[in-house]
Amino acid sequence: MQTNNSISLCVYGRYALFSDPITRIGGEKCSYSVPTYQALKGILESCYWKPTFFWVVDEVRVMNPIESQSKGIRTLCYSPTGNSSSDLSIYTYLTDVKYQVRAHFEWNLHRADLACDRNEAKHSAIAKRMLERGGRRDIFLGTRECQGYIEPCVFGSGAGVYDGTPPVPLGTMLHGITYADETDTHEMQERFWQPVMKNGYIRFCRPEECPIVRTIRPQQPRRRFAHYLKTMCPPPGRTAVWRFCAFTGGSTTAKTANTPRPKFIVVCISVPTPIHPIK
Repeated sequence: MQTNNSISLCVYGRYALFSDPITRIGGEKCSYSVPTYQALKGILESCYWKPTFFWVVDEVRVMNPIESQSKGIRTLCYSPTGNSSSDLSIYTYLTDVKYQVRAHFEWNLHRADLACDRNEAKHSAIAKRMLERGGRRDIFLGTRECQGYIEPCVFGSGAGVYDGTPPVPLGTMLHGITYADETDTHEMQERFWQPVMKNGYIRFCRPEECPIVRTIRPQQPRRRFAHYLKTMCPPPGRTAVWRFCAFTGGSTTAKTANTPRPKFIVVCISVPTPIHPIK
């Protein structure tokens, strides 16, 4: 589905590990044949993300052959025996991966405190600008040791290795994880689905359309920063000292406001300690 805020990007890297949860029981990891919805969503969030919206992955196109390679990884042993505190595990990676991804963003309606930031043209322009620069943060293909790279592309352009091939069922796969910040269920859930690759294309269903959903544990949404602003606002007639939060190395700056209810903007880069009401 093509929308006004859609972006298309090419994702590639030397290795990728979109691990199957079933293979992680014994301490080893084996990658899925294709990236999961959640992995691609994480790549888009590394490119550009704000709590005002969330990314929706529409479809992915597999450009290179699906090939795997096993490696021996020295991991920490949780039940050491003798003098050895490490163990040997076998990780199965995908090699020489390349994908074309098309996605768009939608407003997070559960963040009413950020309604004033719902400017589609602004966020769309920033996302495309960050994509041209390779993303705001490092790109990882499933795990930290698999470095990835992104760049703009025209979705569907170029020749793919699976063009003209019959449909390939991929079995039951992890679709993604649902967090309480984006829903009203107050639960952390994991979703599963059964994708089919047609001509190298995989069209993702929406998170709410997944046929298999399992609750992991109860989860409360993160406390909004607007809650702290309400606790800092004094009653009318009192003079307050507003903290313009630019916490760098634990230092703060303060400015005295003589008006009863001044208009102010609080910028919070990093908060090392909780903000308490000013008495």
